[in-house]
Amino acid sequence: MTVKSTPERIPVDDLHLDCMNPRLGRHFHESTPTQDELLAAMADWRLEELAVSFIESGFWLQESLVVVEERGVLIVVEGNRRLAALKMIHRAARGEPVSRRWREIAGGVPKDTLGQLTEVPCLRADSRADVQAYIGFRHVTGIKEWAPAEKAAFIARLIDEDGLSYSNVMRRIGSKTPTVRQHYIAYRLLIQMETEVPTVSIPHVEERFSVMYLSLRSAGTQNFLGIDIRAEPDAARRPVPQSRLPALQKFALWLFGDDKREPVIRDSRQIDKFGKVLGSKPAVAYLERAPQGNFDVAVRIASGEESEVLEHVGRAADEVEEALRTAHRYRKSRNLRAATARLGLGVMRLLDLFPELRHEIVAEGV
Repeated sequence: MTVKSTPERIPVDDLHLDCMNPRLGRHFHESTPTQDELLAAMADWRLEELAVSFIESGFWLQESLVVVEERGVLIVVEGNRRLAALKMIHRAARGEPVSRRWREIAGGVPKDTLGQLTEVPCLRADSRADVQAYIGFRHVTGIKEWAPAEKAAFIARLIDEDGLSYSNVMRRIGSKTPTVRQHYIAYRLLIQMETEVPTVSIPHVEERFSVMYLSLRSAGTQNFLGIDIRAEPDAARRPVPQSRLPALQKFALWLFGDDKREPVIRDSRQIDKFGKVLGSKPAVAYLERAPQGNFDVAVRIASGEESEVLEHVGRAADEVEEALRTAHRYRKSRNLRAATARLGLGVMRLLDLFPELRHEIVAEGV
């Protein structure tokens, strides 16, 4: 394996994004995309968080990119996300067309800071083959993010011990302010459960911390617990007021269970509906009186039967629209024919409930 051990500083403008990056997908590998096309494809790789970190803390030597020279061009084979963030910073700083978010990130950045990001440390490799093992280990088995509770504890330490504001933490770790705030409030809620609700199993809470974190997005959860999700650190250190501690105990039981009962919420995908349940007095009353509450029953009570039917029909319509994109390729499929017959029968029965719809659909040429 031939990779230089000493980094060299190379101008960002001389470095090229790699069309062979596995995250881009096969269609990029089989085409010859431009650098602009590659950068556009990487736009949703959370580049903004990296950019904020680079502007605030610089580009560390430990973040050195790995490059190979192919056909006279320096291609980054490890670190494309970092390179894309750097290129977006410079595009925004030069006034090139970018989103408002990128203009905000690069706006007002001192020239000397931008200058320090003009060249970045890189390690040269003789060929892609020389770094395949390293890249495979790094992205398949080597790198592991902190657990959600550990991330939140780290953020809380920066705020509680170092006295940083949400925005300061955001800049230091390269996150977003609402994300930092929600992590902090979720962690303080964990601490409040530990100190003020003795019936709660904290290990269970820590294991499912991400579920609690996600639940705080819901207005139903916020109102049920009396949490101000926009509270500054001083007000957020004790998220749930004294008068809502009984509600917190119920919330913890339904979300995490205890030694006798299973949690009502079994899947993080149920979180949004759980918020609606907490916002419904009849649904909450059902969970309070049921020895082992059933989530689906609670959702039906909260939503009403009509809402549930609407959800089923709407989901079916979405699935049909998706299927129509490629269904024409399988006209000879017996399985597709049988499934279409079943679907058609169901649609005809629904149309029997609304006879006038038949004429409207025909008139519209659908």
